Amino acid sequence: MRKLAFLTPEYPHAITGNSGGIGTSIKNLAMGLIQEGCPVRVLVYGQKEERLFNDNGIVVQQIKNIKFKGLSWYLTRKKLERIINSLYQNKEIDLVEAPDWTGITSFITPKKCPVVIRLNGSDTYFCHLDQRPVKWINKFHEKRALQKADALLSVSQFTADLTNEVFDLKKEFTIIPNGIDTEKFKNNFAGSSSCIPPLGARGLLYFGSLIRKKGLLELPFIFNEVVRQSPTATLILVGKDVPDIISGNPSTWKMMQELFTKEALAKVTYLGSVPYQEIKEHIAQATVCVFPTFAEALPVSWIEAMAMEKAIVAANIGWAAEVIDEGKNGFLVHPANHLEYANRIVALLENATLQKEFGSSARKKVIEKFSIKVVAQKSLFFYKSLTN
Repeated sequence: MRKLAFLTPEYPHAITGNSGGIGTSIKNLAMGLIQEGCPVRVLVYGQKEERLFNDNGIVVQQIKNIKFKGLSWYLTRKKLERIINSLYQNKEIDLVEAPDWTGITSFITPKKCPVVIRLNGSDTYFCHLDQRPVKWINKFHEKRALQKADALLSVSQFTADLTNEVFDLKKEFTIIPNGIDTEKFKNNFAGSSSCIPPLGARGLLYFGSLIRKKGLLELPFIFNEVVRQSPTATLILVGKDVPDIISGNPSTWKMMQELFTKEALAKVTYLGSVPYQEIKEHIAQATVCVFPTFAEALPVSWIEAMAMEKAIVAANIGWAAEVIDEGKNGFLVHPANHLEYANRIVALLENATLQKEFGSSARKKVIEKFSIKVVAQKSLFFYKSLTN
């Protein structure tokens, strides 16, 4: 039996604070590994206190960063190294996995414990997709971490290939996608919570951060055209409002409001962030889910919507073809092609049979490729081959 540790800056729990996609992916995988009989410990750095607690079988260890002007980054890494060495020596872990984001393992060199990095998209990777400059220090740590790792995973082939390109590397990556609990994300809602607005038969849903790289400044132009063709269409937005890094505007939502026509804006509801457990209720009520994103590694949100048998119109960039089969379980369109994107949405809104066909095919693919059981078993096989 292998004992796994995940090193992460985030984890979705009330005690550890807010979490993004990395934390959600780790928790999903951890639950899957536990179901396969593999003990899991999550080392969450950057916490306000040192604490150990149990989250449904997952041992979560909170770790405070060391504060020392100019050397915090180095001293914190060495603290994490000592913790990993101690856990390995005491036979509490056999292997550590870390994300590529900002290269936390760049100066962590455990004595014997193998270190694996799983690509979910580094800062360098996303800056390249966003076509904006990356901080040299982040690129330095991320590249060094990749070079030092004992083994490398990636959630998509596209992310692996582009990571090699942006860092000028020739590394081999084992491809294991993100996974979700397909029993949790199942469209079996007989009704809905009173706090969730009904979307009706022509409701669009976007869920995720409101941020430029996710295509949120393209979505208003797309929806304007949808409303022109289908005046009864509505749009619900769920997710955190993020400041725009390029313009400096503190609110992407405010920027979006200026881009909608008056008619379209009247049909838009922005709910802000909602508890994670409520997301599936919003998905259940949607007719079509839209994801016009420019930058992902392998989006869990798409897989969640697919698992709930929803018709999807998503971006046709890079990783997309590894998730959605164009014309079979979703439509893929470039986000900047507003008219074609809107046409695909309207085609689905007006064809209930096509919605059902896409949804059924989408769930089938998720069960076969992205279910947490499949992903956990693939990960466990990889870990065992490495520790052996």
